[in-house]
Amino acid sequence: MNMQRHALAKGTFGFLFSLSLAAPSLGMAGSLSANIGVVSNYIWRGITQTQDGAAVQGGIDYNHESGFSLGTWISNIDWGTDTPNYELDLYGGFEGSIGDDFSYSLSTTYYAYPDGRDSDFWEIGASGTFRWFTLGIAYTIYGENDGGLYDDGDLYYHAAFDLDELPFGLALNLRAGYYDFRHDSLRVLPGIQTESADYWHYGASLSKDAGQFGTFSLNWDQNNGEPDSPGGYDNEPKFWVGWTKEF
Repeated sequence: MNMQRHALAKGTFGFLFSLSLAAPSLGMAGSLSANIGVVSNYIWRGITQTQDGAAVQGGIDYNHESGFSLGTWISNIDWGTDTPNYELDLYGGFEGSIGDDFSYSLSTTYYAYPDGRDSDFWEIGASGTFRWFTLGIAYTIYGENDGGLYDDGDLYYHAAFDLDELPFGLALNLRAGYYDFRHDSLRVLPGIQTESADYWHYGASLSKDAGQFGTFSLNWDQNNGEPDSPGGYDNEPKFWVGWTKEF
């Protein structure tokens, strides 16, 4: 099973990369970009993916002028187990706008862990942005962890507030999200179940675009998950720094 998933992820990555390179010659007006980043802690939806350690990350994106996009992104991870050791995301979507103040996005993302076991999942999402405010939802349509967390039927709700034109060229992001798992608790004994794995998270980022030197950020994230739940959450505040650069 792992070999099949590794081949699928590798093949999909190759397809996206080939399509991105071939698009201009096929008359598909758009742009190809790449990005690289380093973070002191890889936080995803309020949860550290690296046991509070650093991560090196990068991706390739193709954006068509019609609003369609394709991309892939990779990062090292550490869940406190032997595997998986890295995450490979494959995604696509469409973005559009209505007037000057409202924009929307439809997306699909496959989260692959090629050297892991029963960890992959696939979700679809939608979001809308009015000026500085964004609301969105994501729904898991497939998950390999059958009967556990990140299985099909999970829902993730999120909101953000963004100000991009602060003094000194700074940008502010405030965010919050709620994970509603389909299998939010596990039965350990007849009539006895664990704490719910559902949780809220919240955070903030202050970033500075330094031009050719990339973008630097100072970040805070935290969740209110129960340590004794199936998620085994660390709900202490996380402060981390990041750097990204796009080519």
